Amino acid sequence: LKLKLAASAASTVVQTRRRWRDPRYALKDLPMSEDARAPRFPVMTPSAVHADNPYPQVWGPPATLATRSDNLVCAMVGLPARGKTYIARKLCQYISFFYGSPCKVFNVGEYLLRLVDGKFQKATFFDEANVEAKALRRQASENAVSDLCEWMAARKASKRKFAPENSEADKCSSYISGEFGAVAIYDATNSTKDRRAWLLEKLKPLGAKVVFLEVVCSDPDRLAENMASTHRTLQVQEVLSAEDTAAEIRERIGYYQQVYEPLSEKDFSWIKFVDGGREISLHNLRGFMASRFAQFLLNLHGQRRPIFFSRHGQSEYNRLGKIGGDSVLTEHGEEYASALAEWVDKEVKQDSEGKARPARLWTSSLKRTRLTARHIRHDSVCLPNGTEWVQMRPKMFRNLDEIYAGLCDGMTYEEIEREFPEEAAARKGDKFEYRYPRGESYTDLISRLEPMAHEMERSQETLLIVAHQAILRVLYAYFMGKPREACPSVSIPLNTVIKLTPTVEGCLEERFTLLPNLQGKEKDPASH
Repeated sequence: LKLKLAASAASTVVQTRRRWRDPRYALKDLPMSEDARAPRFPVMTPSAVHADNPYPQVWGPPATLATRSDNLVCAMVGLPARGKTYIARKLCQYISFFYGSPCKVFNVGEYLLRLVDGKFQKATFFDEANVEAKALRRQASENAVSDLCEWMAARKASKRKFAPENSEADKCSSYISGEFGAVAIYDATNSTKDRRAWLLEKLKPLGAKVVFLEVVCSDPDRLAENMASTHRTLQVQEVLSAEDTAAEIRERIGYYQQVYEPLSEKDFSWIKFVDGGREISLHNLRGFMASRFAQFLLNLHGQRRPIFFSRHGQSEYNRLGKIGGDSVLTEHGEEYASALAEWVDKEVKQDSEGKARPARLWTSSLKRTRLTARHIRHDSVCLPNGTEWVQMRPKMFRNLDEIYAGLCDGMTYEEIEREFPEEAAARKGDKFEYRYPRGESYTDLISRLEPMAHEMERSQETLLIVAHQAILRVLYAYFMGKPREACPSVSIPLNTVIKLTPTVEGCLEERFTLLPNLQGKEKDPASH
């Protein structure tokens, strides 16, 4: 017995030695970090795995059927010019983009404009004593609720991956809803207890959870900014000046204040969002999606500062047509890094009036982004509250690293097509859902970037992100209100800075080409 055990142990040692000699199991050391005291970490080289697995687990888009009670209606509450529409739009994009749940905003103001042929209405139109106008406003509310109920009821299941035993019964009780249920946002003032009770009664046949979100704002600066954004809308610009618009809105607010009743109903679920997030109250809040509302609002603020996106300068792998990797910059990439630093001094660190404004700098952990940002100067400025602020202090996030190509990391697309023809065909068939072997997909990337979206929403300073093509595609699509499936088609060329400025209607986009001497594929090299 002892001889058998010894022989078995010796055989195991031999097999282990053979395995480590096999290049498929080879270990390689990472290069020493900038801190010489940091230890070296061995990394296993990827290898092909052949398993006897006739029944593999299938990965793909969600096929979950949620019950009606998983659906959620968020009803906005608040006086005019409090930022309700801005918050409703941001919430809708966040839920639909990061969780894949159907989400739609039903804005009663838009329904009212249709009833009055898009004409701007004076403040007296919102006086409760104006019977004719009150009827029109009620009709707009009825139309919005009717469309909301019709939209949410249309989320019925049409196809399942696995047919249930009793398909007829299931068809009546289940809804296609992503993973967590469909979400509808009813954007109106809902300023009285009677109106909120009426809304609950109208929504009762849906069987959905209802959460009220009251937006309170007493900050005069925030109110002035909200009024200015209202004036920028076309139907107001054609009639009134900015000063007259502010006066009209104040008068309109006065009519609403005469009847306004703050949220206090004990049997309702509600969230109170005060002064751009300085204070948040939750009452009787239950469920995952409702909790995500609260989590998002904790990081939201009303200051609409610009965000700048820049892809790294041209890398060695860009020049060679390789994807992924951790290569350094080419000579042209170094030229862009210098040009970016000069441009940042004039366009990012200063506002439109030439005054210094606090700004942040984020990069990924990969060399090409850090090298691109290394020439940006970090001078100090004094903020109005007396605090000293270091401009563009670099902060590195691994969450901003490029999508990982797994076994295809460091290969050209021609090499992938030759070595992994099935993978190349799968990627061409569905670039959004496709996952690189032992790597990531765009859906994985969206999950990885959700914490970054929270951080970006939380930041109140101007922000420059120097990152990668796939990363910036996802962040751009999110802030521009595009569907998540559109990420792979977003153009993020080299040598270009993209500026996004948030507004009530969405983000205004500007693009600045700093070095125009790249053309075609060199300017926008294929990458994921």
